[in-house]
Amino acid sequence: MQYMTSRQKATEWSVTKRMVNYWCANGQIEGAYKEGSRWWIPVDVERPGEEECLRRMRAYTVRITGKKSVAVGIQDFEALRRDQMFYVDKTDFIRQWWESGETTTLITRPRRFGKTLNLSMLNCFFSVSYENRADLFEGLKVWEEKSYHKLQGRFPVIFLSFAGVKGTTFEAVLRQINYGIVEVYRRFERILDMSRFTERERQDFGRISWDMDASTAAQSVRLLTDLLYVYYGHKPIILLDEYDTPLQEAYFNSFWDEMVSFVGAFFNNSFKTNPSLGRALLTGITRICKESIFSDLNNIDVVTQTSTKYETAFGFTEEEVKVGLARVGLLDYREKVKEWYDGFTFGQRRDMYNPWSITKFIDAEGIFDTYWANTSNNKLVSSLIRKSSKNMKMAMEQLLEGEMLHVEMDEQLDFAQLEYRESAIFSLLYATGYLRVNQKNDQEYVLMLTNKEVEIMFRRIIREWFNDMDTGYGDFRRALLHDNIEEMNYYMNMVTLSTFSYFDTGTGRGNIDETERFYHGFVLGLLADLSDQFSIRSNRESGLGRYDIILRAREENGNSYIMEFKVFDRERDENMKACVARALQQIEEKQYETELVADGIARERIRKYGFAFDGKKVLIGS
Repeated sequence: MQYMTSRQKATEWSVTKRMVNYWCANGQIEGAYKEGSRWWIPVDVERPGEEECLRRMRAYTVRITGKKSVAVGIQDFEALRRDQMFYVDKTDFIRQWWESGETTTLITRPRRFGKTLNLSMLNCFFSVSYENRADLFEGLKVWEEKSYHKLQGRFPVIFLSFAGVKGTTFEAVLRQINYGIVEVYRRFERILDMSRFTERERQDFGRISWDMDASTAAQSVRLLTDLLYVYYGHKPIILLDEYDTPLQEAYFNSFWDEMVSFVGAFFNNSFKTNPSLGRALLTGITRICKESIFSDLNNIDVVTQTSTKYETAFGFTEEEVKVGLARVGLLDYREKVKEWYDGFTFGQRRDMYNPWSITKFIDAEGIFDTYWANTSNNKLVSSLIRKSSKNMKMAMEQLLEGEMLHVEMDEQLDFAQLEYRESAIFSLLYATGYLRVNQKNDQEYVLMLTNKEVEIMFRRIIREWFNDMDTGYGDFRRALLHDNIEEMNYYMNMVTLSTFSYFDTGTGRGNIDETERFYHGFVLGLLADLSDQFSIRSNRESGLGRYDIILRAREENGNSYIMEFKVFDRERDENMKACVARALQQIEEKQYETELVADGIARERIRKYGFAFDGKKVLIGS
């Protein structure tokens, strides 16, 4: 039989090489085999059909075990299986990862996407600490593969997590890392016969302590792999969860260089120059720029959100959510659940759900809330957008209006550029799950907000900015709702006087259209908290043009509002009043009230306001 490489087959089938390798690893190409790191495929084999792919996927996705009760926040695989809790079967990931053959793998996914649970699952499957624990996997996908029975409980596994590493100084963060390393050593100390080690090895073991210096800590995992390899005769597996948490702490608290130096040395010792290493899997939220800590790791397999590899292993698929909702009697909510919690894209899967929010929704028996958004401290995202350029704030306005952005970015996150390059901010927003990829062409990405939960979170961030400033924001809203034009002018000028400096708007003379767009977005942010009382519509067609903002009352007899914004133009406007008049004239000439009237709003319930802006000065008229 003749064979060809996956690259050659990819060209023949008009797909990517990664997709062909993914099909091979999942057993979807008959006769394919792996030699070293290369897949060989029979020349005359047919491309996997869509129906076959779907059949295999359904066989995997609908496997949900346990009782209807949900263990929210439990990330211990053994506990979930022991207590027969609700569990969506992700054990095929064990086979996929093992058959990939990669020595070191980094997988990035947003927070609360099952990274810790999947590492716990791998630990339970491979670790000698779980020898003869087939009961944890019986009835699950991986246990159908008879050849994998002999792998269960066979290897020493070093399971280390940086998830809880917090601190405002390098020393504090290092101490937290040391605590985690010491705990790993203690777990093995309880099961190892220390008399089998030499005196020197026992001394090395004893040097590991919570107050060890950075150099000792950087070599500690390498030392443990050496000892475990000698003891068990099998090269250990290293599982490192949330590898990037210390780096995020370092960025926010200004000890970046020290932490990069330590993590780089830790990785080099543990994953590159380590002959005792069997396999390693790292997880995190971001893919840190290679030049920072991965410069020496040229053998690492990086799996990002756009990679087709492991695309269903983290998060819930559409099928899994449907089956899960049906099990607990909540299937009638599936369309609204999709609107709130769907939208994450991994590889070619565009229908991935946030598992944290789904399990919380089930636990709350059908109550919708921003469960995932509420679990995060958004101080980094909030701070970066607050200090960003006018263009970045305008981009956020577009996203909140449901528009898509065409941007160039790199999935490798360079923290050094976060405050200087908008592309780095987009990379962070994408990696953290707030933006999703609608299309991708080389380095150009078409991005949009992931779902309704994320939209609500961003509106909340904007509201908190204004609340923090205490500059009359709430007073302006109250004046608007009471149709008090005098107070509207007073409080709006209070807000703009302090806020425009606070937000570093850069509202120079510049391009008038761009400046109007900034003011538009600013007022839209002020009004975001009124969404319970009004349907807030922005930049839509009505009558003969596109209005700036309409607030359509949700109450039958409530007032609705039309707002038009103009920037004072010295060549066109005699004064600010003339600028306001120009805005009001446009409302009438373009018949912007058409949309409201068509919705059944009485004309006497429609209020029309023109806003004139000149730097930090504003004049409102009706």
